[in-house]
This record gives sequence, structure tokens and C-alpha cells, in this order.
Amino acid sequence: MAQKTLDTLFHDTLKDIYYAERKILKSLPKMKRAAQSEALKAAFEKHKEQTEGQIERLQQVFEIIGKAPRGKTCDAIEGILAEGEEIMEEYKDTPALDAGLLAAAQAVEHYEITRYGTLKRWAGVLGLKDAVALLDETLQEESQTDEDLTAIADAEINEEALQEG
Repeated sequence: MAQKTLDTLFHDTLKDIYYAERKILKSLPKMKRAAQSEALKAAFEKHKEQTEGQIERLQQVFEIIGKAPRGKTCDAIEGILAEGEEIMEEYKDTPALDAGLLAAAQAVEHYEITRYGTLKRWAGVLGLKDAVALLDETLQEESQTDEDLTAIADAEINEEALQEG
């Protein structure tokens, strides 16, 4: 059995987030269609565009480490996205739908933030300066998206969710 090193773990985690980002990219249009709030629809559209750029940056990181960009099934993102699907079904046409969609989106963001934070640190330890910069750019975007979603929740979504259907 090949020795498992930080290089191996970095590559495996990179494949994990690459898979996750591609799954997220596919789910964002459905979440946008399900959302009732224009602000939330716009946030999902903006994140879709950002996710496309994040996938491109991940491809650059794969290039830096001399590996082909390939995903590895990420059970965590599968579960988080399944919860989002469940919310869309169970809360369809209710005032609470957008609050549920927003919570699901923030669960995705928090997962991404943990992955990118870890990958950035490992890239630094591994001496991959160019990868650190690429991963940090995505980490900053993910953190900003999380803050933007919180602002939307506070400005309108959570209060609207209190309304009776």
C-alpha cells in the first residue's frame, strides 16, 4: 500500500471539494427557481457565477500539483444538498421556504469554508504558494457569500417566514 502523506491528503481533499463544487453548481439553478425572494434569487445567481470561477481555480490548483482535475464522491455535500431538496419539497409555497433554502445554502457555505480553509493551510505547509493564493481567493468569496446570506436573512427572510401561509 502506498504511503499516505499530507500530499495525498491534500489531493484527496481537493478531489472532494472539486466534486462538491460541481454538484453545487448543478443545484443552484434549482434553488434559484424555488426561491420566492428576489434578493435570495439574486444571491443564488451570483453564487452560481462565483462557483464557475471557483471550479476554474480548483483546476489551476490541480495543475500546480501535476494532477488531472477529478472529483471524488463527497458524501457530506450529497447529504447537505439532499436536505436542501427535502426543504424545497416540504416547504413549497410556504412563507418558511426561503428561510429553509437560505439555511441550506449556508450549510453549503460553511462546508466550503472549512474545506478551503484547510486546503489553504495545507498548501502553505506544502510550499504551494500559488495554490495558497487561489484557495484564499475562493475562501474569501465563500465567507462573503455567507455574510451576504446572513444579511438577506436578517433584512427580510426570517421575518417573512413568521407569516402564516
